[in-house]
Parts: sequence; structure tokens; C-alpha cells
Amino acid sequence: MQRAMNQENCAIERRLVVHQPLAPLTTLGVGGGAQYYFLAETAEDVAAACGWANQRQLPIRILSGGSNLVVSDAGVPGLIIDMQLRGMSVECNGSFVFVKAAAGEIWDELVARVVECGYCGLEGLSGIPGRVGATPIQNVGAYGQDVAQSIVCLEAYDQLENAVVTITNQQCEFDYRTSRFRAKDRGRFIILSVSFRLALEGAPRASHAELMQRLDIDNATVQQMRNAVLALRRSKSMVFDRVDPWSRSCGSFFLNPIVPAVVAEAIQSQTATRQAPLYPLAGGMTKIAAAWLIERAGFSRGHREGAVGLSEKHSLAIVAHGQATARDVCRFARRIQAAVMERFNVELLPEPVFWGYGALHRGLPDPDEMG
Repeated sequence: MQRAMNQENCAIERRLVVHQPLAPLTTLGVGGGAQYYFLAETAEDVAAACGWANQRQLPIRILSGGSNLVVSDAGVPGLIIDMQLRGMSVECNGSFVFVKAAAGEIWDELVARVVECGYCGLEGLSGIPGRVGATPIQNVGAYGQDVAQSIVCLEAYDQLENAVVTITNQQCEFDYRTSRFRAKDRGRFIILSVSFRLALEGAPRASHAELMQRLDIDNATVQQMRNAVLALRRSKSMVFDRVDPWSRSCGSFFLNPIVPAVVAEAIQSQTATRQAPLYPLAGGMTKIAAAWLIERAGFSRGHREGAVGLSEKHSLAIVAHGQATARDVCRFARRIQAAVMERFNVELLPEPVFWGYGALHRGLPDPDEMG
């Protein structure tokens, strides 16, 4: 057994890259390198790489497209596993179809394929960068849809039990842009595949005002819905394109805050023009558009401070220009967060994850680590 383990470790070490630059592997394009980097193509690769890292007491992080990630300028200690598992299967059952996709599949390529087949349930999530395995972690959503509505279950490698397990939709504990994988079980599970339940035929759903202006939703097909979503996202540089400087971002940097309805109404009453977009939720809570808060706290679209700023097309996107650093991005985000707190007494929490930092303060790296 020891001999087999040694052979396995040698096989892993032959494929490791030391000090792999991570900035080119993220959409934000900032930050240092990985202490160790490993490209995983199978579930066995994942288990073996985890075993190698655990023997050396190294932290493990999963790279799944790099679209929702800020990497520290100092780099990231431990092992980075780049998930490249591929494969997809389809099984019809009555009026529904079950689609299983490996974690390394490109998310928008999956959406394009199911939409081309006429399957309904993912079309509103077109154009979102990243890979399939990342979508359950933050319950990816847009334009009235999120993956929690269609995920049946997922397979994951449980590092605690050293086994592959199946986790149902309910067990994922989905909530607004989060799940158990981003909360109480952060870092425990490595998602290997995700299974979706989609309508074999059906009409797309949309509740977003801008999208409905572009689409006759009562008569639209899923392909028309996808086309409209892509057009809207491209108009805001929210489809990653390396030739579009405004798309060098994490997408939406801040979450829409959820506050008691009475707080939302008080905020709305503070402004004489253009009332805040409010979205009533259950339990007497209300979601407020973070972009509206940011703009009225003094940060308009295109606002720039040195090498970072807000996109000219979307005030939720922090864009890294030229030789911007992770420090620049985090300090700018902190300024926005503080301005919104001072103006409205509402805390904005960031959506991306942060690698290579110590403790986070209000969701962002500690000011001492920003410099």
C-alpha cells in the first residue's frame, strides 16, 4: 500500500507546476502565483492531489474559471487544483430532461447546448463566465433564474470522509448567491459534477425590466431569451472578452443588500429623484439594487482612481486597468463600501472570493493587508 501511495505521489509531482501565475487564469487579471498548481482531469486526479496536499498539510483551493476571484499580489500558498473534468449526458423522463455535466465544463457552452435543444431552465444564465462546478457554490443567478431552481443533485469529493458523495438540492442549502459550500462547509467538498432537471419544452421566464424591454416574453423561445440575455450582458461588458477592457472584472463586485422593509423605505425617502429599485422578499425584507446605492454614494459609472475604477457600462463592476494590482482593487472596493455605509447606513458585501489573504473585514481583506 505504501509503495502504491508513493507511486501515486510521484505521478502527481510530475504534473505539478511550481509558482504558476494566476492572474492570466482569472477574469480580473491581477494577483500573484500559486505555490503549487495541478490540472485535474478526472475524479481520481482530484482525490490523489488532495492526498498529496494533505500529507504535506497544505491548504487546497479549487480554480473553476477564475471569474469570481481576487488573488492577492503576494500569491496563494498551498495547492491550487484547476478543475478540467469534462463530459455531459442527457436522459429524458416524461416532460423533463436530466442533464449531467462534469465540473470542468464551460458554463456558457453547457447553456448554449441545452438551449439549442430547446430545453428550458438555464437560458437566463447565458453569458456567465466560469465552469459548471462553480455554479452551485454561490447559487449563480441572473434575470429571474438561478441554478437552485434546476439543480437536482451534485457529486462531490468529500475531503473529510475521503469519498465521493451525492448531495441533493435540499442538502445544498441554497440561498441568495450562496450555499453550504460557501458557508458552513467552505472548503470541505470539491464538486465533480452537477445534474440539472430542465423542461423538455416550455416558455422562458423573465422578470427583469431591461430584459423584458428587449423581448416579447409571452411569445419568446428559449433561444430568443438567450440571445436577448447575451445582448444585454454584452452591452454592459458582462460577457468576458479579452479584447473588451471593460470586461476585465469579477462581474458584479457587490451583492444586492437585503434589509428590513422599513429600512428600504427610509432609504428611498432620502432621494428626491429616481427612487431606489426595491424588490420585496418574504419575511418583511427587501432587496435593494447595490448599483443604485453605489452611484448615489458618489461613484458614477466610469469613476476611476488610478489603475482601477467602475465600468462605464455597469456600476457594479470594478475594472482593473493596465498594471492594476489586487491591492488597488481591494482599496477601491473598501472606499465604495465605506461611502455607501456613510450615506445610507447599509453594508455592501462583496460577491467574489479572496485568495491569499488572512482574515476578512466586512467581507474584504483587512486594510493592513491592502497597504
